[in-house]
Amino acid sequence: MTHNENCPPLIGDRFPEVEVRTTLGKKKLPNDYEGKWFVLFSHPGDFTPVCTTEFISIQRKSEQFRALNTELIGLSIDGVFSHIKWVEWIRDHFQVSISFPIIADELGVLAKKLGMLSPQVGPLTVRTVYIVDPKGKIRLMMNYPPEVGRNSEELLRVLKALQTASAHKVATPANWPHNEYLGNQVMLPPPSNFYSIQKRLEDANLGKVNCLDWWFCYKSLEKS
Repeated sequence: MTHNENCPPLIGDRFPEVEVRTTLGKKKLPNDYEGKWFVLFSHPGDFTPVCTTEFISIQRKSEQFRALNTELIGLSIDGVFSHIKWVEWIRDHFQVSISFPIIADELGVLAKKLGMLSPQVGPLTVRTVYIVDPKGKIRLMMNYPPEVGRNSEELLRVLKALQTASAHKVATPANWPHNEYLGNQVMLPPPSNFYSIQKRLEDANLGKVNCLDWWFCYKSLEKS
Protein backbone atom coordinates (compact mmCIF):
# COMPACT_ATOMS: atom_id res chain seq x y z
CA MET A 1 0.00 0.00 0.00
CA THR A 2 1.49 3.35 -1.08
CA HIS A 3 1.33 6.36 1.22
CA ASN A 4 -0.72 9.31 -0.09
CA GLU A 5 1.79 11.86 -1.42
CA ASN A 6 -0.57 14.71 -0.47
CA CYS A 7 -0.21 13.79 3.21
CA PRO A 8 2.91 14.22 5.35
CA PRO A 9 5.13 11.11 5.41
CA LEU A 10 4.85 8.62 8.24
CA ILE A 11 7.28 6.57 10.27
CA GLY A 12 8.58 3.81 8.01
CA ASP A 13 8.13 5.83 4.81
CA ARG A 14 11.09 6.82 2.69
CA PHE A 15 11.95 10.49 3.17
CA PRO A 16 10.66 12.39 0.11
CA GLU A 17 13.35 13.14 -2.47
CA VAL A 18 13.88 16.89 -2.69
CA GLU A 19 16.57 19.36 -3.68
CA VAL A 20 16.93 22.27 -1.27
CA ARG A 21 18.97 25.46 -0.90
CA THR A 22 20.91 25.75 2.33
CA THR A 23 23.54 27.92 3.97
CA LEU A 24 26.08 25.37 2.72
CA GLY A 25 24.81 25.17 -0.85
CA LYS A 26 22.34 22.87 -2.56
CA LYS A 27 21.53 19.51 -0.98
CA LYS A 28 19.57 16.54 -2.22
CA LEU A 29 17.60 14.76 0.49
CA PRO A 30 17.85 11.98 1.40
CA ASN A 31 20.32 10.92 -1.32
CA ASP A 32 23.23 13.14 -0.23
CA TYR A 33 23.10 11.43 3.17
CA GLU A 34 23.01 7.83 1.99
CA GLY A 35 24.93 5.65 4.45
CA LYS A 36 24.40 8.14 7.27
CA TRP A 37 21.64 9.02 9.69
CA PHE A 38 20.39 12.59 9.69
CA VAL A 39 18.31 14.72 12.02
CA LEU A 40 16.21 17.36 10.27
CA PHE A 41 14.67 19.90 12.60
CA SER A 42 12.56 22.94 11.77
CA HIS A 43 12.34 26.14 13.78
CA PRO A 44 9.73 28.93 13.67
CA GLY A 45 12.15 31.65 12.59
CA ASP A 46 15.60 33.19 12.60
CA PHE A 47 16.38 35.85 15.21
CA THR A 48 13.93 34.39 17.70
CA PRO A 49 15.08 33.67 21.27
CA VAL A 50 14.01 30.03 21.78
CA CYS A 51 15.28 28.97 18.36
CA THR A 52 18.61 30.62 19.10
CA THR A 53 19.04 28.62 22.30
CA GLU A 54 18.12 25.41 20.44
CA PHE A 55 20.70 25.96 17.72
CA ILE A 56 23.40 26.74 20.27
CA SER A 57 22.59 23.62 22.29
CA ILE A 58 22.44 21.32 19.25
CA GLN A 59 25.64 22.74 17.77
CA ARG A 60 27.49 22.18 21.04
CA LYS A 61 26.54 18.51 20.79
CA SER A 62 27.32 18.22 17.08
CA GLU A 63 30.42 16.09 17.69
CA GLN A 64 28.31 13.62 19.67
CA PHE A 65 25.89 13.37 16.74
CA ARG A 66 28.77 12.96 14.30
CA ALA A 67 30.22 10.16 16.45
CA LEU A 68 26.91 8.37 15.85
CA ASN A 69 27.31 8.71 12.06
CA THR A 70 24.62 11.39 12.09
CA GLU A 71 24.38 14.75 10.33
CA LEU A 72 22.26 17.72 11.40
CA ILE A 73 20.04 19.86 9.15
CA GLY A 74 18.01 22.90 10.19
CA LEU A 75 15.01 24.40 8.36
CA SER A 76 12.71 27.39 8.46
CA ILE A 77 10.78 29.47 5.95
CA ASP A 78 13.39 32.25 6.18
CA GLY A 79 15.77 32.90 3.27
CA VAL A 80 19.43 31.97 2.97
CA PHE A 81 20.63 35.54 3.67
CA SER A 82 18.58 35.68 6.87
CA HIS A 83 20.00 32.30 7.95
CA ILE A 84 23.56 33.47 7.29
CA LYS A 85 23.10 36.74 9.19
CA TRP A 86 21.55 34.88 12.13
CA VAL A 87 24.41 32.38 12.18
CA GLU A 88 26.84 35.33 12.26
CA TRP A 89 24.88 36.88 15.14
CA ILE A 90 25.06 33.64 17.13
CA ARG A 91 28.79 33.41 16.48
CA ASP A 92 29.40 37.01 17.54
CA HIS A 93 27.28 36.89 20.71
CA PHE A 94 27.80 33.31 21.91
CA GLN A 95 31.09 32.28 20.27
CA VAL A 96 29.31 29.29 18.73
CA SER A 97 29.76 28.59 15.02
CA ILE A 98 26.83 26.73 13.45
CA SER A 99 28.49 24.10 11.25
CA PHE A 100 25.43 22.30 9.87
CA PRO A 101 23.34 23.45 6.88
CA ILE A 102 20.08 25.35 7.34
CA ILE A 103 17.46 24.91 4.63
CA ALA A 104 15.83 28.03 3.19
CA ASP A 105 12.20 27.15 2.49
CA GLU A 106 10.76 30.62 1.83
CA LEU A 107 7.62 29.37 0.10
CA GLY A 108 7.05 26.65 2.67
CA VAL A 109 6.92 23.93 0.01
CA LEU A 110 9.01 21.41 1.95
CA ALA A 111 7.53 22.46 5.29
CA LYS A 112 4.04 21.73 3.96
CA LYS A 113 5.16 18.40 2.49
CA LEU A 114 6.62 17.39 5.88
CA GLY A 115 3.67 18.58 8.00
CA MET A 116 5.65 21.36 9.69
CA LEU A 117 2.93 24.00 9.27
CA SER A 118 -0.14 24.28 11.50
CA PRO A 119 -2.92 26.78 10.67
CA GLN A 120 -3.87 26.86 14.35
CA VAL A 121 -0.37 28.01 15.33
CA GLY A 122 0.33 30.49 12.53
CA PRO A 123 2.28 30.86 9.29
CA LEU A 124 5.64 29.76 10.71
CA THR A 125 7.00 26.23 11.00
CA VAL A 126 6.53 24.46 14.31
CA ARG A 127 9.44 22.63 15.96
CA THR A 128 9.35 19.37 14.02
CA VAL A 129 12.05 16.68 14.17
CA TYR A 130 12.65 13.92 11.64
CA ILE A 131 15.25 11.24 12.25
CA VAL A 132 16.13 9.39 9.05
CA ASP A 133 18.26 6.24 8.81
CA PRO A 134 21.11 5.48 6.36
CA LYS A 135 18.65 4.00 3.85
CA GLY A 136 16.53 7.13 3.77
CA LYS A 137 13.72 5.70 5.89
CA ILE A 138 11.96 7.88 8.45
CA ARG A 139 12.46 6.33 11.88
CA LEU A 140 11.12 9.02 14.23
CA MET A 141 8.98 12.16 14.14
CA MET A 142 8.38 14.68 16.93
CA ASN A 143 6.49 17.99 17.05
CA TYR A 144 6.86 20.78 19.60
CA PRO A 145 4.91 24.05 19.71
CA PRO A 146 6.75 27.37 19.20
CA GLU A 147 6.73 28.18 22.92
CA VAL A 148 8.58 25.02 24.02
CA GLY A 149 12.25 24.49 23.17
CA ARG A 150 13.50 21.01 22.40
CA ASN A 151 15.84 18.97 24.60
CA SER A 152 19.04 18.21 22.67
CA GLU A 153 19.88 15.41 25.13
CA GLU A 154 16.58 13.75 24.23
CA LEU A 155 17.45 13.93 20.54
CA LEU A 156 20.71 12.13 21.27
CA ARG A 157 18.93 9.60 23.51
CA VAL A 158 16.32 8.60 20.93
CA LEU A 159 18.97 8.46 18.21
CA LYS A 160 21.07 6.07 20.29
CA ALA A 161 17.95 4.03 21.09
CA LEU A 162 17.03 3.77 17.40
CA GLN A 163 20.54 2.72 16.44
CA THR A 164 20.69 0.17 19.25
CA ALA A 165 17.30 -1.28 18.33
CA SER A 166 18.31 -1.54 14.68
CA ALA A 167 21.72 -3.07 15.30
CA HIS A 168 20.57 -5.72 17.80
CA LYS A 169 16.94 -6.34 16.75
CA VAL A 170 15.68 -5.34 20.18
CA ALA A 171 13.51 -2.65 21.76
CA THR A 172 14.40 -0.12 24.43
CA PRO A 173 12.28 0.46 27.54
CA ALA A 174 11.04 3.78 28.88
CA ASN A 175 13.79 6.25 29.78
CA TRP A 176 16.45 3.93 28.36
CA PRO A 177 19.33 3.68 29.17
CA HIS A 178 18.18 4.69 32.65
CA ASN A 179 14.99 2.69 33.06
CA GLU A 180 13.81 2.50 36.67
CA TYR A 181 13.61 -1.30 36.60
CA LEU A 182 15.87 -2.51 33.79
CA GLY A 183 18.61 0.11 33.80
CA ASN A 184 20.42 -0.03 30.45
CA GLN A 185 19.15 -3.48 29.52
CA VAL A 186 17.11 -3.93 26.36
CA MET A 187 13.87 -5.77 25.72
CA LEU A 188 13.12 -8.60 23.30
CA PRO A 189 10.13 -8.40 20.98
CA PRO A 190 7.32 -10.71 22.15
CA PRO A 191 7.35 -14.19 20.50
CA SER A 192 4.90 -14.53 17.64
CA ASN A 193 4.02 -18.23 17.95
CA PHE A 194 4.23 -21.26 20.28
CA TYR A 195 7.55 -22.41 18.84
CA SER A 196 9.25 -19.09 19.50
CA ILE A 197 7.70 -19.00 22.98
CA GLN A 198 9.29 -22.36 23.74
CA LYS A 199 12.64 -21.16 22.40
CA ARG A 200 12.42 -18.02 24.51
CA LEU A 201 11.73 -20.04 27.66
CA GLU A 202 14.64 -22.36 26.87
CA ASP A 203 16.94 -19.35 26.49
CA ALA A 204 15.70 -18.06 29.85
CA ASN A 205 16.48 -21.41 31.51
CA LEU A 206 19.99 -21.28 30.04
CA GLY A 207 20.49 -17.78 31.40
CA LYS A 208 20.74 -16.18 27.95
CA VAL A 209 17.84 -13.84 28.69
CA ASN A 210 15.80 -12.78 31.70
CA CYS A 211 12.03 -13.26 31.64
CA LEU A 212 9.23 -12.28 34.01
CA ASP A 213 6.91 -14.02 31.57
CA TRP A 214 7.34 -15.31 28.01
CA TRP A 215 6.24 -11.93 26.61
CA PHE A 216 8.31 -9.80 29.01
CA CYS A 217 11.96 -10.66 28.44
CA TYR A 218 15.08 -8.56 28.56
CA LYS A 219 18.84 -8.86 28.44
CA SER A 220 22.09 -6.97 28.78
CA LEU A 221 23.87 -6.20 25.53
CA GLU A 222 27.16 -6.34 27.40
CA LYS A 223 26.71 -10.12 27.80
CA SER A 224 25.59 -10.80 24.23
